Amino acid sequence: MSPDATDAAAAAAAGDLFAANLKGSLLAVASSAFIGVSFIVKKKGLRRAGAAGTRAGVGGYGYLLEPLWWVGMVTMLVGEIANFVAYMFAPAVLVTPLGALSIIVSAVLAHFILNEKLHRVGVLGCGLCIVGSTMIILHAPQERTPGSVEQIWNLATQPTFLCYAAVAVAVSLFLILYCSPRYGQTNIMVYVGICSVVGSLTVMSIKAVGIAIKLTIEGMNQAGCFQTWLFAVVSATCIVIQLVYLNKALDTFNTAVVSPIYYAMFTTLTILASAIMFKDWSGQRASNIASEICGFLTVLAGTVVLHSTRDPDQTVSADMYTPLPPKIYWHIQGNGDIGKQKEDDSLTCEFITVVRQDYFV
Repeated sequence: MSPDATDAAAAAAAGDLFAANLKGSLLAVASSAFIGVSFIVKKKGLRRAGAAGTRAGVGGYGYLLEPLWWVGMVTMLVGEIANFVAYMFAPAVLVTPLGALSIIVSAVLAHFILNEKLHRVGVLGCGLCIVGSTMIILHAPQERTPGSVEQIWNLATQPTFLCYAAVAVAVSLFLILYCSPRYGQTNIMVYVGICSVVGSLTVMSIKAVGIAIKLTIEGMNQAGCFQTWLFAVVSATCIVIQLVYLNKALDTFNTAVVSPIYYAMFTTLTILASAIMFKDWSGQRASNIASEICGFLTVLAGTVVLHSTRDPDQTVSADMYTPLPPKIYWHIQGNGDIGKQKEDDSLTCEFITVVRQDYFV
């Protein structure tokens, strides 16, 4: 083949990879918008369910009967489907960080709908998220799709990724079985940590299923491979775990706190898992890798700024239901005279003056 033909083929391949990355980016942006809206709608549903029964944060499942929560779930499902398709076209290093846009959507909507105020400096945080996401898009790696599920299976069973998966499973079990019952209601890192660690495995398995579906549509049937169904089972299991503990986190802590911390941990672990399994940065120039890292750090800075400027959540505490002290004192003010009465005193006095004001202390 002549040099000109080789250059033309390389240019065509690069054009196809760029088009695939563009499709993945647009789908990821749409996914972020839907997911950001779903955070707010689900939070409203959780509040309604908590007002009528046991809150999700303390083990209640009344939100399953709340229509508004289901609207939020459907919205999130649409966003996750768009995200799922995005992984078919673009690498996780590109798709996952764009989830920062959902933080902006949820922060703005929470300001108007949930009364979780977004201060002026928080707008700077939103801007940093957008700038960082743009840097990541412009310097994203051009990933080549594996030719079969068997190739993905070989990537998933390489020793380095098996070590990562084993550590992720061990940490998740420790957080679920030991930390969640003891510290889940007081430490946000427990619930969010479970979602993030399990989420990194979710993305890897979902990406494998997405590639299998894409190959099948293109005429290379992957439904007969047991690896396809194994990846599907892992995806479903991880998604259920994420949903349960994300609901607990949203019901227990402020949305403005949950969203950025979840994004930062989830994205970091997903990029690490993808780099290990799919070798996303293999063959890239050092300048591109540095630009992607800087973009991600800019997004993280934006999430920190956004989080630091938000008001704490006014959550319902169990302390609100503490019984009153056994003795109550009050004052009654008459025509210029103030008398003091205590609960254990005899109420034999007669009040003949016109009562103008009373109050408890």
